[in-house]
Amino acid sequence: MAKISVTNCTLDYPLYGVSSRSLKKMVINAATGGRIAANSKDITVVRALNEINLEASPGDRVGLWGHNGSGKTTLLRALAGIYSPSEGAIEISGSIASLIDPAMGFEQDASGHENITLRGLLHGMSRQQIESLRDDIAEFSGLGDYLDLPVRVYSSGMQMRLAFSIVTAVAADIILMDEWLSVGDAEFSAKAEKRLKNLIDNAKIIVLASHNLDLIRSVCNRVITLEHGKIVSEEFSAAQ
Repeated sequence: MAKISVTNCTLDYPLYGVSSRSLKKMVINAATGGRIAANSKDITVVRALNEINLEASPGDRVGLWGHNGSGKTTLLRALAGIYSPSEGAIEISGSIASLIDPAMGFEQDASGHENITLRGLLHGMSRQQIESLRDDIAEFSGLGDYLDLPVRVYSSGMQMRLAFSIVTAVAADIILMDEWLSVGDAEFSAKAEKRLKNLIDNAKIIVLASHNLDLIRSVCNRVITLEHGKIVSEEFSAAQ
């Protein structure tokens, strides 16, 4: 069964070479709740997440809302396994589609086809599964012969199209999204929107981070507000 369980999750970033008397330290303390490590004058520790507790089960559409630096994207990345908690635990059951930054992690000197294989493996697909999906991914991306060329010659829009085509090729139990995706030109965006909606409709759990509170309330049935890395409130709605 799909499930997300976050227990007392705290995530610290060490910043080296930032003096405790510097203006940067004061800005960090004001904006993010950072603190100075007790054992060093040269290490600033920014507490990006502070004792987060979160449970999500099938049917939950969880919206994360807050100002810049509130911890929305950091929490998503922790759920995706990109960051490991400094304290506490994150347990997830079910397959995950991470749409936090779909184009991140491409091997720039590898071809589009080689990156389909690499990204597929990164998302937990078997080689057999990747090969069974390759034609669909290629066709959906609309990149044609460009898939034989190194990704470094692609525009950012082309990389996003390929990444989106790979990530959304297989239905997932849990979808993690940072803002609502807008991908490529009008023609591609239209079919991407349709595919994304189908993916979301069939997902068991969705976690969406956004600055747009109206969007979150229209998509999600739970709205969690974060400030300085802490959950400060949660409201429930009739969305979905």
